Amino acid sequence: MSRRDRLRAQTSAEIKAIALKLMADGGPDAISLRAIAREMGMTAGAIYSYFATRDDLVTTLIGDVYTSAVDTAEAARDAVPETDPGGRILAWAQAMRDWALASPEGFRLIYGDPVPGYRAPGDGPGKRAEARACGGLVGLVAAAWPTARARRSDDRAYDWADFDPGLVAHVRQDFPDLPPAAIAMTLRVWGRMHGLMALEIYGHLRSLTHDPARVYRDEMHDLIASLGLGESG
Repeated sequence: MSRRDRLRAQTSAEIKAIALKLMADGGPDAISLRAIAREMGMTAGAIYSYFATRDDLVTTLIGDVYTSAVDTAEAARDAVPETDPGGRILAWAQAMRDWALASPEGFRLIYGDPVPGYRAPGDGPGKRAEARACGGLVGLVAAAWPTARARRSDDRAYDWADFDPGLVAHVRQDFPDLPPAAIAMTLRVWGRMHGLMALEIYGHLRSLTHDPARVYRDEMHDLIASLGLGESG
């Protein structure tokens, strides 16, 4: 990179960092290009040369944050052998919690507080990261399905029409042998992974327990046991 390109990349990174700080301090309403320009000592015109609109900035932020989260979860999962589906579920969950605690404003941006007036584009890095996250979770359930299915009798309780057509299309293309009940199980797994995590990020657990990490880990072990995979990790 040329010196000019490096300076531009550094300034862009600073803009995004300040946007997340503003959100952490004042909520999603606080994200504005003019406010960021004031923080950086820039003119409004100068900052518009980096991001034409606030929505462009938010789209970039979501893409960066979501991609970081999924990269972290996938790396942790892939460090565990495919022969240990329970361990891979635990690794994904623990990595997501660690990432969320390190970047609570990022977690809130993609899983919590909507930015007022923001309209996400139909495609982009955020959407691609979301698809990776969804595919990763379905993949975890697909690996556990043979064991989990033997413990359940709800295969006929769900139909493909019960779920978003786009989600169904992806699942049926990537995991053609999975039945609709596996999507429902994926949603339940996701809910259990993120439920306690969200309570912790939003400050609801610290006043109730000195060790939320232990509570979360116990919940994940219980999740794994409910799938018939036994203790893992």
